[in-house]
Amino acid sequence: MSLSERRQHIDYDIIVSLIKAGSTVLDLGCGNGELLHRLREIKAVHGRGVDIEESMIVRCLARGITVFQGNLNEGLRDHSSGSYDYVVLNQTLQQIYRPIELLAEMLRVGKQVIVSFPNFGSLAVRLSLLLRGRMPASRDLPYEWHDTPNIHLCTRSDFLDYCRINGVVVTSIIDIKHGRRIRSVVANLRCTQVIFVLRGACGPSSPQA
Repeated sequence: MSLSERRQHIDYDIIVSLIKAGSTVLDLGCGNGELLHRLREIKAVHGRGVDIEESMIVRCLARGITVFQGNLNEGLRDHSSGSYDYVVLNQTLQQIYRPIELLAEMLRVGKQVIVSFPNFGSLAVRLSLLLRGRMPASRDLPYEWHDTPNIHLCTRSDFLDYCRINGVVVTSIIDIKHGRRIRSVVANLRCTQVIFVLRGACGPSSPQA
């Protein structure tokens, strides 16, 4: 099974609900093109995908998805500033060698940025590490220490700190526990996955818009 097929995606319906009809979307680490396919069918978006795996490229093309083969660790230098309404990075941030640099590029290219990742600060993860003394493995983090593609795991609070320190505007946070949205004053403890919606440099409310 390929890395893209093993990648654990948040329920696509949540991300689809965040994107306006008729928008332009760049899906980074798009896998087999399922999200772009849904967006095209439900929201009539104009979407493009990027993935590194040849098998995923073939499956995207079979669905009629415009896709490019590319390594996200090399950035988005081929894309001009503000060229997409949305740039999506779904369950891939933790697999990037230089995540801060990629986020900066996404904020440059996208008017809005949607980022989702597993929350390594959840109570289940903390308890697993405390009681078992081993790297946690669960349905949200389904890997052993020796075969995981995740090299930069972070928590909800870590990402909020990144946004605050770098002046990144957070327009929405969606906390998820095992596939369902939750609301909690201790979200960093309760949520197993999180989606951040960020305003890009050329976003709708920025001075450059």
